[in-house]
Amino acid sequence: MPRIAGVNIPEDKRIEVALTYIYGIGRSLSKKILQEVKIDRDTRAGKLDTSQISALKDEIDKNYRIEGELRHDVVSNIKRLKDIGAYRGMRHIKGLPVRGQQTKTNSRTVRGNVRRTMGSGKKAVEKT
Repeated sequence: MPRIAGVNIPEDKRIEVALTYIYGIGRSLSKKILQEVKIDRDTRAGKLDTSQISALKDEIDKNYRIEGELRHDVVSNIKRLKDIGAYRGMRHIKGLPVRGQQTKTNSRTVRGNVRRTMGSGKKAVEKT
């Protein structure tokens, strides 16, 4: 099982899809990386030889921010928004949707599955 950036890559998947198991790499970035390293995107991850794996590691480590570093950046950006008292920071603090979604009906999971109208709650069935 190839290991890139501290993540075990599944052997049975195409390398284009297998790279998306790394936090910060999606399909489009995966295609771009494979074009730069000149690896066919239809090859299985288990079929790569060590030179191809090392080329992938070098390309990803040199040019892209992934895994722990990216997670740290995201957390620090959210912390900055909270510290300066921005609207988005306040939404993060309250645990509400940040990007403008409506909250009257569609954010039940975020709000703790609150049902505020008479007919929307589950009624207990009486057994006789």
